[in-house]
Amino acid sequence: MRRPISTQRRFDCEIVSDVRLNLNCRDEMIPILRALQQIYSNRRLRNEILALVAEDVNQETREDCGREGLGHWQILVLVAVRLGCDLDYDKLQDLAEQHRALRQIMGIGDWDDVTNLSWRRIRDNVCLLKPATIERISHLVVEAGHQVEPEAIQRVRADSFVVQTNIHFPTESTLILDGCRKVIELCTDLANAFDLLGWRQQAHLLRKIRQIVRVIGRQARSKNRKQKGNVKQSYKILLRYAKKVLDRADELLETLETECEINIASEGKVADLQEYMARTRQVCDTAYRRVILGEAVPNSEKLFSIFEPHTQLYKRGKASEPIQFGRLLLVYEDSAGFIVHHHLLSRDAQDQDVAVEQTRILQARVGGKIEELSFDCGFHSPENQVALQSIISHPCLPKKGSQQAAQQNKTASERFRQSRKRHSGIESAIGALQSGNGLKRSRDRQLIGFERYVALGILGRNLHTLGKILIQQEDPSCEAARSYRAAA
Repeated sequence: MRRPISTQRRFDCEIVSDVRLNLNCRDEMIPILRALQQIYSNRRLRNEILALVAEDVNQETREDCGREGLGHWQILVLVAVRLGCDLDYDKLQDLAEQHRALRQIMGIGDWDDVTNLSWRRIRDNVCLLKPATIERISHLVVEAGHQVEPEAIQRVRADSFVVQTNIHFPTESTLILDGCRKVIELCTDLANAFDLLGWRQQAHLLRKIRQIVRVIGRQARSKNRKQKGNVKQSYKILLRYAKKVLDRADELLETLETECEINIASEGKVADLQEYMARTRQVCDTAYRRVILGEAVPNSEKLFSIFEPHTQLYKRGKASEPIQFGRLLLVYEDSAGFIVHHHLLSRDAQDQDVAVEQTRILQARVGGKIEELSFDCGFHSPENQVALQSIISHPCLPKKGSQQAAQQNKTASERFRQSRKRHSGIESAIGALQSGNGLKRSRDRQLIGFERYVALGILGRNLHTLGKILIQQEDPSCEAARSYRAAA
């Protein structure tokens, strides 16, 4: 049983809108809590957001009976604070138990020693929300911000950056080890569950694979030419071990299919085993082609993680990080600092492939209010130049190459040049998302967790921006209102 919000007043807890915040504290928690107070005070907005939360958390439960769970408003507060302040679940638990203002915003009073806010409970409730739901909540927050700053949506700038996935540095040898380890673990569990033989020496087999992977690592790092020449032979041994594991796994699956009745509990493990076997075979194939045959395997055919197969390799030309493993995230920022739209690019997509499509989606959602939109030259193509002219009144899309860019600047309007100068400010927004909202590297795993993590970071940034604007209007001289952001 979950209640949207507690309507019963408590002696030990203020009304959410009356909770006093320390506006002379510069911590990012203060603007986020102020934004949550604004949402709470706006009944229409609050009910609309809580209805979205209810759609996800009440899918398999009833609202009128059962054990009482966290309310929809409490889940919203925890969702807002998690990446709004770039917290892991342990720090979020400590704040939810100790931070007095945060607890009162959640509706938990000083006398409440019963409510359990363990990190597992927080995680399980936060993970009930779908990425699309969090994105819709973020759009509602931006709409509330545009009621305060109505002209902010007229000028927008867009850029993309890589959000790293939660993986180790991938090499074919370590990926084969990961795949074999998971295949052996799942096969052992299935064999024990159905009392089948053949996996008694699984620890010995895994130890042999680890030894050869360590040998490959030493040989690859060595500066000795002879040692480097032995890498191919070591890979042949590793691939032989991997084939042995996969063949035995195939035999186990065949035995389960012909001789055993698979129950519901084992169906999930069988599906996981088949998936990990397919991924391991893919890595073995690319390792054989690259190391043994000497082929240049394209990135689109490579797998960079057994556990995060959606990961892609990017070479963005950055001196500090020449190679990045993750996914490209396209963000649109308005002149007030709100992230009005974001899009996670597919593995094989580049900036110029999605610029027009996502701009059209954003312009339709805001009712055609965007007058000026700037990109960098990475989004340029002749087709994009023409298409953006029909969507935006004043698009700024620089051409690639010094000669073409110089020719474009000669004939460009004054508004184009001003938009071009302002565009670099989006790097500040990207830096804030990475350092302040956890979007440097995802802590969550699997594609659904990665998408939810990105949406949480965007929501946290928009709440922080809304709270900052409200505080600046109420008390421009307080510490919480100070900002180094220049007018966009």
